[in-house]
Amino acid sequence: MISFKGCHFPKDVIMMCIRWYVAYPLSYRHVEELMEERGVYLDHATINRWVVKYSPALEVKFRKCKKPVGKSWRMDETYIKIKGEWLYYYRAVDKEGNTIDFFLSRTRDTQAAKAFFEKTIGSSGQPEKVNMDKSGANLAGLEEINKNLGEGQKILARQVKYLNNMIEQDHRGVKRITNPMLGFKSFVCATATLAGIELYRMIKKGQNFLEGTFSSWQQFYALSA
Repeated sequence: MISFKGCHFPKDVIMMCIRWYVAYPLSYRHVEELMEERGVYLDHATINRWVVKYSPALEVKFRKCKKPVGKSWRMDETYIKIKGEWLYYYRAVDKEGNTIDFFLSRTRDTQAAKAFFEKTIGSSGQPEKVNMDKSGANLAGLEEINKNLGEGQKILARQVKYLNNMIEQDHRGVKRITNPMLGFKSFVCATATLAGIELYRMIKKGQNFLEGTFSSWQQFYALSA
């Protein structure tokens, strides 16, 4: 259970602020103004603290009710600005476009790619094949994973450009939310906020077992129960 003990605002207010911020291209000040229209007066810095504190916990809880993903993956990395510096954001979807996992890294090399695959396989199981761009680092990272797998268990690596159109298009859904933020102030803030954004996108994609029973916002709020 996620605890809201000690907060000076009701849980419903906190969850509404978080959802608005991770679901729509809004700044913290925009959310502050929207809440003020509803008679709730709070500082945008408070909303920031809520997003950073609760988004990772909500994403972890969502994983418990997330539908399984397919065995054919498309992986790619994009860029996220933190304190004026561009960092690398690894993401993967299956061939149906379902989000598998994501990983923020300060480097773009074999170790970063390997860490991404370890995280992704740990959360979603082992794929049969992974399509990626022509990056030698990504291929080397997958080869590091394959070294520990027996014959008949190794993951097939493919580098077919058009197959990655899906993940490249999917990046845009995340960037649509992050672009108005004009960059993050810290690695921790970026990681937490991206977890919230990816969480809500997974809900919108129908990756929750509650999908079809409740609306997207109801599914999001249910995670706080």
